[in-house]
Amino acid sequence: MAKHVHRILGESSTTVFLLGNEAIARGAIEYGIGVAAAYPGTPSSEIIGTLAEVANELGIYVEWSTNEKTAFELAYAAAMSGVPSLTAMKHVGLNVASDPLMSSAYTGVKAGFLIVSADDPYMHSSQNEQDNRWYGLHAYIPVLEPSNPQEAKELTYLGLELSEKFLHPFILRSVTRVSHTRAPVKLGSLRTPRVSGSFPREPERWAVIPAHARKMKVELVRKWRELAEVLADIQYNRVEGDGKLLVVASGVGYAYSRDALKLLKVNARILKISTPVPLPNKLVAKAVEGVEKILVVEETDPIVEMQLKNILFDMDIHVEIHGEDLIGRIGELTIDRVAQAIAKLCGLEWSPPKPIEIHIEIPPRPPVLCPGCPHRATFYALKLASRKLGVDPIYTGDIGCYSLGIAPPYRMQDTIINMGGSIGLANGFSHTVRDRPVVAILGDSTFFHAGIAPMINAVYNRSPMLILVLDNETTAMTGFQPHPGTGITARGLQGRKIGIEEIAKATGVDYVNVFDPYDITKAIETLVKGLRIVMDGGIALLVSRRICSLLALRLGLIKSRYTIDSNKCIGCLLCVKSLACPAIVVGDAKPYIVESLCRGCGVCAQICPVKAMVNKE
Repeated sequence: MAKHVHRILGESSTTVFLLGNEAIARGAIEYGIGVAAAYPGTPSSEIIGTLAEVANELGIYVEWSTNEKTAFELAYAAAMSGVPSLTAMKHVGLNVASDPLMSSAYTGVKAGFLIVSADDPYMHSSQNEQDNRWYGLHAYIPVLEPSNPQEAKELTYLGLELSEKFLHPFILRSVTRVSHTRAPVKLGSLRTPRVSGSFPREPERWAVIPAHARKMKVELVRKWRELAEVLADIQYNRVEGDGKLLVVASGVGYAYSRDALKLLKVNARILKISTPVPLPNKLVAKAVEGVEKILVVEETDPIVEMQLKNILFDMDIHVEIHGEDLIGRIGELTIDRVAQAIAKLCGLEWSPPKPIEIHIEIPPRPPVLCPGCPHRATFYALKLASRKLGVDPIYTGDIGCYSLGIAPPYRMQDTIINMGGSIGLANGFSHTVRDRPVVAILGDSTFFHAGIAPMINAVYNRSPMLILVLDNETTAMTGFQPHPGTGITARGLQGRKIGIEEIAKATGVDYVNVFDPYDITKAIETLVKGLRIVMDGGIALLVSRRICSLLALRLGLIKSRYTIDSNKCIGCLLCVKSLACPAIVVGDAKPYIVESLCRGCGVCAQICPVKAMVNKE
């Protein structure tokens, strides 16, 4: 029987249908990286997830780190020791890693070091729309930006190659429509991974103390100018076509621009930019010769436009330039947005096609917690515990599935700002809003990522709060990645399992306990006790522990289902109004359970006043 070959390890010159993130992983493998690390975050997660699937076969080291800063530092150290490495994160994750990011440009590296930032225009799964090309300008680190999965693979390789050539880190900026697009990708040849390095003692290079850093800054500025010259000559930056209109298109903007020009039947010169930071001066000078108007197409902030204007000003070139004024800087690009801008510049009468009218009443589909989600039971129990004590807590929320607690019927996420922000903000509210207890709600993976430091701060400064950790034994929202609380590594190996409650006890939290959210009575009792501790000026940490219902389904752990005895049901709809479980549907007068959706959690059976739910085990 032929041995199964992972799609990411296909032979050279074959074409494989890959996700953009898988293509990035393939590019890293083709270069021969020895180390890769990340913290999961959409839309970046599949990069390390894919590398982890083949890590043991290739003999490379891949890990899910506790947060992006740790992942960055691990990969950075590998590149310091001469081992090519990659770290990947969603755009907001680079904020967490920004401290070592800035220093990495000063010290440089000894092997290829690529930082993949997967930005999320339109905020499909993020709290902001930041454009991480700014980090390139801020840190003096070149940014590569692919327009499709094929380029994502090739620019990954190129970024590692240039990084090694110039001994300098590089950033690859992907966006959701590249990372999560599937397309045919032609594979290149594979190198043998470099997994071992060395680290001779050179503190004058690696210790960024002021005396060393002053010298490093001089070299950094010199190297930055050299890179701006070199990047003008790479094949992914080029001038195409001709015309009096120049479209300067960066990254995915190139694909939209070509489609828009074809749609409008407009002949234009295109300056394709794959290195938006720094913008290649020489190529810009060549591209603008003889043009009358320039349109800059980029997603999202006007970073190319800003540099372009500076370059043309320095060259004393006067030409009409448009970009943000016609394209905008909010949300994703579309063909229609780009076409409207081109049509306006060319004096064409054009408007987007009218959407097809569908005369069907489609029910709304807001995002909801999955059937059987243990978070639902926790929110229900917390609401009843608060009601029992007659208190109206401030609920500081966090980033994860439990963010859906902001929706009815729970309405138990008053703030959602950043990873670990639940406990961080609770530290502040506990000292300024003294007539309401503060409940910080976060997940297990988030606790390890960014919850420990603010928890210690709360203990140290005596900031009363209830820290409620919703432990579903995985990083569910981003694809079921393991974390320190699971004890399983990215490569599927057994690591050290770290208990959240043990950490809390070790830091001196006043009251620590664990409960099963599926046991509603016990959950309410435990939450009441925790809230009382807080009301008396103490700090409590409670762990609501139950495996994610989707993961339980995958693992074959669902053994029972419930149904509703219509003869017993009185149609009070308490189960519907209190839980909002997708498995419970309202019929003509009474609810019923969609058996294929039921996960057998039994929470509805516990709250039904007439015990109409029947276990079909």
